[in-house]
Amino acid sequence: MVTFDPARIWQVLPGLLANLPVTLAVAGVTVLIGTLLGGIIAWGLLTEDKTIRSIAESYVFVLRCTPPIVLLFIVFYGFPRFLNWWLGIETDGWSRGLFVVIAMILLFAAIISKVFTSAYASVPKGQLEAGLSIGLSPFQTFYRILLPQTARIALPNFSSALLNLMKDAALAYTIGLVDVLGGANLLISRNFGNYSLETYTAAAIIYWGLAFVLTLTTQAAERLLTPKGVH
Repeated sequence: MVTFDPARIWQVLPGLLANLPVTLAVAGVTVLIGTLLGGIIAWGLLTEDKTIRSIAESYVFVLRCTPPIVLLFIVFYGFPRFLNWWLGIETDGWSRGLFVVIAMILLFAAIISKVFTSAYASVPKGQLEAGLSIGLSPFQTFYRILLPQTARIALPNFSSALLNLMKDAALAYTIGLVDVLGGANLLISRNFGNYSLETYTAAAIIYWGLAFVLTLTTQAAERLLTPKGVH
């Protein structure tokens, strides 16, 4: 009879925490570059140029409709062939983490672009007119008036997108990246399948902790962006 040993969770937890920097690095790079790319795509979705808008809409549709694990496999197995065919670049020595980051950036950018566009659409249009009427340039109006309001409105959904990213990035173990979940699978293999539930529970605790810290951080940021007297 297989028994559950809670003490085993705390025994394997330090070993899994050793792989946490890999998980954080993937998430951090993805958020940084993915947010920038998502902002560009959001601009494409809002522009009056029909060609650019169609390209942006097609990108968002394709990426949002592709399961994360399928996208990861396409990038991992297809991207090296594409680079070799197009530019003659060999990717044999490339880190598996790089392919995970590329896949997650593509996906995160598509998701976050819709968050940005919906938040921007929620800002009253009179704000733009008010900024222009007092002599601000269109860029100054956007940067000083529209952007802070858009960021505050987008923050809750941005937080949700980050949580989804963290869960999607956990699929990195499927191509052999040793992050938190990848380390858990390696540990289970070394133990010949023993203590699987305890090991996965330890991994879940780490992800719960990350989600808790992320939630507190975004709540603090939301309070910071909310003008005094506004609730």
